[in-house]
Parts: sequence; C-alpha cells; structure tokens
Amino acid sequence: MANTGTLLVISGPSGVGKSTVVARLRERIPFHFSVSATTRRPRSGERNGVDYYFVGEDEFEELVEGGRLLEWAEYSGRRYGTPRGPVITRLEAGEHVLLDIENLGAMQVKRSYPEATTIFLAPPSRDELERRLRSRGDTDEVDIQTRLEVAGWQEEMARGEFDYVVVNDELDRVVDEIVRIIRSPSH
Repeated sequence: MANTGTLLVISGPSGVGKSTVVARLRERIPFHFSVSATTRRPRSGERNGVDYYFVGEDEFEELVEGGRLLEWAEYSGRRYGTPRGPVITRLEAGEHVLLDIENLGAMQVKRSYPEATTIFLAPPSRDELERRLRSRGDTDEVDIQTRLEVAGWQEEMARGEFDYVVVNDELDRVVDEIVRIIRSPSH
C-alpha cells in the first residue's frame, strides 16, 4: 500500500468558495479531481462529465442500488454522489484524488476509507457567506435563507468530525494551509 495516493475530501457550505480554492490548489499540487454525479440541473457554463455527471433520478438510483457510488448525499433537494471505480483505480495507481462533496458524503467516505483526509472550508462569518451567496446571482431569497441555515449545521458538525477546519478568508493563505496539510507526514 506504500504507493497508494492520498484521498483528499474538501467540503463546505454553498457559497464558501470551494470551487475557487480547488482551482487554485490544482495549480499547486497534481491530483485527479473526482467528478461527482448529481441530479441537479447544470449552471451556466457547466459541462457534463467535466463539472458533474448530470443524471436523472432513476439513473442516480441505479448507481446507489448497484453499489457504484463511494458516497452519496441529498442536499437542498438534489442528490450528489461519487462514482467508486475511478477513485479507487487512481488511488491504487498512486495518484492523489480530490473530492469536493458535502458533509454527509465526506463522513461516508471517511467510514469506508479511513485514510482519507477531510477538510472543511468555513466562511469567515455568516454575513460574508450571505454576501457571497447573493453575489452569485443564481439563488433566490428562500434558497439563500435555506443555505444559510444548512451552513450553520454543516460547520457545527464539521468541527467535531473533520480532520481540519480551514476558514476561507484569503485565497492564497487558505491554499497554502491546505498544501501544508497535504504535505505533512501526519495527515
């Protein structure tokens, strides 16, 4: 198992900046970014098979029933899951794999693959998270309030369950901290 890659799981509330952090992290460390399956509709500019595998409810249920997902969770009425095969194949080949998934999925991964390193990206404050959600321009008022409520629960849960909680207050500092975590022999 000495050549097994690292499985890095990054979670955080909607609007915290996970995609931005992951994009910058990719510039610093080589890893395979695992593409999740989801039942939500694509946002503008998202591509099937690149950003997500966009699937219908029936197809997602087949993935669950067939045991073909490493984890899956429901969030804001949509389901998200990580296809198992590609992740395990890359880890066994010695590659690092990064998952950008929700809290419950991260805990499923940690149970089934205890060697995974889990990092929760927390907002600097609730007010800043609300500002970020509003600035996206793709979320209505009811959805914003729901996401803020969910974010509070996610952060509380993460502080007891995740290996690391990193406050996403300044991009370069956050990426430096995650790089240190990945490179530390004790992670």
